[in-house]
Amino acid sequence: MPAGVDDPAAPSGGNVYDRRVCRDLPAVGWQVREHVVAGDWPRPAPAAREELARILAEPADGSLLLIDGLVACAAPDVVVPEADRLRLAVLVHLPLGDETGLPRDRAAVLDAAERRTLRAAAAVVATSRWAAGRLVEHHGLAPDRVHVAAPGADIGPLAPGSATAPGALRDTARGTGGDPRLLCVASVTPRKGQYELVEALATVADLPWSCSLVGGLVQDPGYVDRLRALVTRHGLDDRVHLAGPRGGPELNASYAGADLLVLASHAETYGMAVTEALARGVPVLATAVGGLPEAVGNAPDGSVPGALVPPHDPAALATALRRWLSEPGERHRAKVAARRRRTALAGWETTTRSLAKALEQLRLEPREAA
Repeated sequence: MPAGVDDPAAPSGGNVYDRRVCRDLPAVGWQVREHVVAGDWPRPAPAAREELARILAEPADGSLLLIDGLVACAAPDVVVPEADRLRLAVLVHLPLGDETGLPRDRAAVLDAAERRTLRAAAAVVATSRWAAGRLVEHHGLAPDRVHVAAPGADIGPLAPGSATAPGALRDTARGTGGDPRLLCVASVTPRKGQYELVEALATVADLPWSCSLVGGLVQDPGYVDRLRALVTRHGLDDRVHLAGPRGGPELNASYAGADLLVLASHAETYGMAVTEALARGVPVLATAVGGLPEAVGNAPDGSVPGALVPPHDPAALATALRRWLSEPGERHRAKVAARRRRTALAGWETTTRSLAKALEQLRLEPREAA
């Protein structure tokens, strides 16, 4: 795992996933030995590469290693030479070249490095069916070498939000306790689309609402500065709050107080914040990109627990927000669908068993095929 896996200032779904499967794999019969590799991944300095090389050189021939793609795909020169000796599985949370804002030449370099690593690995684990299909197609991987272990969700108490009764919305002045509360849980970076979200919110400023942006503020300080300036330019300082990273009880309280989760991402392989919200019965408004539609899913009756809009389209996002904010029937429909979707979510036990199945298949393969 990359050293940032334990950084409270930069939480991410990938970090939560890594830590959760390390904790849960022993419950299904696996012995897990953790290695956290220092360095700024996926931009490792020579010292970080040397540390990774030492870690990979230590296990006996035929040992099974599961490597976070942020590490493995950034250092093919270190990882690929070990692929014939070890049974390597790579867990891809986000293809390296998909990070928004990368210069084209840098994205191409990362993409080529990732392809080299994944083609050498004995197994690849993706976090959604969509992501698995894209890796197979984009990198020319054998489909039977790519497995899916989607993130799970811990079902929490139903979120009371701001409404005084199910489906109700008090028509009050801005800033009062009865205003609908919008929540975005994502690191504040270009890929997560908070800039477009604020642009959309500015067009519905005539309606009552507040919005909390929960997520790390250190990954791209320049983007954070531009976002703060945009909030001020639109006169939304009293309504849009950059809350910073939250975890544990603080994050649970954020979900409990939310009426709608909003995610305007440009790229996602899944979207754990979506299922975390749905696990509390909070409907979701998200961009229809990558694995997000898969995470939003459908309630058992086929209803969508919220709405999906095109990415990179603040106008479409604004239209969906206005509909949700101004139409009690839409709010009630989304809330009912979210509560029904909540009962159908898979837990982390399903994630762990899917991952364990992929690892077991790799462990049992004849050595010459690995």
